[in-house]
Amino acid sequence: MAVDLEKILRPVEHPMPPFEPKYMTLAGGEDMIIRQAKREEIPELLAYVEPLLHVERDYYDVVTARLYSELLAYYRYRVQDEYVLVAQIDGELAAIVNGRRMNADVGMSYHTLALRRGLRVGAHAFATKMEYHIDTMRQKEVLVVAESPIGFRRWMIEYKLEKRFEIPHELGGVPSWALTKELFDRARGSLIVGRRPVPDHLLKKAEAAIIPPSDPPTPPEDTLAATRAKYDSTGTALMLQRRKLTGKEE
Repeated sequence: MAVDLEKILRPVEHPMPPFEPKYMTLAGGEDMIIRQAKREEIPELLAYVEPLLHVERDYYDVVTARLYSELLAYYRYRVQDEYVLVAQIDGELAAIVNGRRMNADVGMSYHTLALRRGLRVGAHAFATKMEYHIDTMRQKEVLVVAESPIGFRRWMIEYKLEKRFEIPHELGGVPSWALTKELFDRARGSLIVGRRPVPDHLLKKAEAAIIPPSDPPTPPEDTLAATRAKYDSTGTALMLQRRKLTGKEE
């Protein structure tokens, strides 16, 4: 009975072409490899993602909570036609991007999570995700939303995305924006970078192990830095609250 029920609960997965790994040299001179994550690697990714649930800055907490759920659903076969790509620098996890195939013509972008700040790591990973939809899956457009001001600048403004406000996005029912093939083609040579094939020694190191991020975003020591004076303009209430919680109130 359990086996038969699982056949009902598990979504039917449509054939999706594999993502061909690529690499790029970052502004700091490091090579970053982007490859498709295997399903058996997901528990490892979950362990690296979970600590960011407590980082309020730039909406990392919201993005991380949703990404964690998406990764877990993919691992447990509870989402249809999802993929996960990982970006690694010298084996170290630098970014995670994911999305899914809605149908033959339309893709659904889920999240772009940068675990290495700076060097446009997240922007390069997002561009590669779009490349997978447009060039590999041959889709006509990808539905995108942003949860932070940084994301809005990186996706909506830099790519000049088109409004698809009549289509609610799966990330919360908010209006969608679309990256079309035409917009993606215009971005080639400027926002889309990277080379193939990946040299064997780089790819083998990336596939051998996903090394934990060495300097991921962390919660600020003072809650004021995260909330930007949520309760009052001077931040006095937050500072007093923190001193009371830590037992340092005079």
